[in-house]
Amino acid sequence: MKYQALSPDLFKTNRKRFTAEMKHGTIAIFNSSDQAPRNGDAYHNFRQNSGLFWLTGIDQEETMLLLFPGCPREQHEEVLIIRRTNEHLAVWEGHKYTKEEATAASGIEKVYFLDEAEKEINELILLSEGIYLNLNENDRFLSPVEYRDLRYAHDIQARYPAHTIHRAQQILKRLTTVKTQWEVAATQQAIDITEKAFKRVMKFVKPGVWEHEIEAEIIHEFIRNRGTGHAYTPIIGSGKNACVLHYIENNQQCKDGDVLLMDFGAEYANYNADLTRSIPVNGRFTKRQRAVYDAVLRVLKGARAMLVSGTKFVEYTKEVGKIMEGELLGLGLISKDDIEKQDKDWPAYKKYFMHGTSHHLGLDVHDLFFRYDTFRAGNVLTCEPGIYIPEENLGIRIENNILITENGNIDLFKNIPMEAEEIEDWMN
Repeated sequence: MKYQALSPDLFKTNRKRFTAEMKHGTIAIFNSSDQAPRNGDAYHNFRQNSGLFWLTGIDQEETMLLLFPGCPREQHEEVLIIRRTNEHLAVWEGHKYTKEEATAASGIEKVYFLDEAEKEINELILLSEGIYLNLNENDRFLSPVEYRDLRYAHDIQARYPAHTIHRAQQILKRLTTVKTQWEVAATQQAIDITEKAFKRVMKFVKPGVWEHEIEAEIIHEFIRNRGTGHAYTPIIGSGKNACVLHYIENNQQCKDGDVLLMDFGAEYANYNADLTRSIPVNGRFTKRQRAVYDAVLRVLKGARAMLVSGTKFVEYTKEVGKIMEGELLGLGLISKDDIEKQDKDWPAYKKYFMHGTSHHLGLDVHDLFFRYDTFRAGNVLTCEPGIYIPEENLGIRIENNILITENGNIDLFKNIPMEAEEIEDWMN
């Protein structure tokens, strides 16, 4: 790993928080992510399962965690299972955790190798009255591809049909959105790296550069600052490409007079930043571009003020829509007649602002959360309104990351230029 290891106190704290929510007499079992095949004999870069990492800090394939509060077998309330290394693996793949290193990273004393753990797992399951399994419960994602935890769930249900199965992600959704001090620090580190990349890009962009050249400047800054890489596939869209919400081809030349929309973020210690900025390719906004930019910025500031403890997510979305509606009226993009005749399920403003304003941010860029919950202190959320006008080849989105505290909120992007004048000053 490129990043500096996080404190094991984070993972000890997280395990205490999780086990406090478990039903009496139950065991929770977590698996690492698969090594995803790419093609031929190659794999995609490994990315640890977020739930397993949140509980252990172990960033390695073929890892398991068992949590059994009140386990009758001594010293088996927390059990970590890792891959056994050998000379062949050391030559071809490099160093793997020893048991001592796994304990140091996670704070878990009882560690087994995978090839010696089957008997131990079986005994612990039979001592339990129910099993928590960690399945993907992101409500906006359906995939035809089976993953390790899902295959394991099928196996567990077949081998232990008399056991009751419980949902680990129901607990994780409540806990992981409330960030600890260590998680906020890791997120801030990812943001600070992202800030360096953005400031580098502002000095680099000019008419004639290519979108992929800008992407290269970004990853250069990420890696040299110990980031793992991109938190997600970066969007570098100039002109009309800025109106494609998930534009990732990044293969066009940036032209004089275009606005360049860049949506990117660094990953550090598996925690993510999520930045969007829209800048003029030639260093100066036109009058129209500036009017749209300032409208988006006003929406962001209005939305940001509502990101406080107690705000309901659904109501927040509706209120941001009202602010955006007023801005689009002022820009002449919609009319009062459009609003009077609008479909309540797809308001008039959605023609130019069709995505949500915020999502939780953490180990996943779109972090786990209950969509109908209220915001709480410790939440880290994006705030990312945008206006997209395909007929004008103009798309503008601005995005910051916001930490909710007991006393309001903190914009974690405090040092990243956002005002139009700041951006023009940097570019010139």
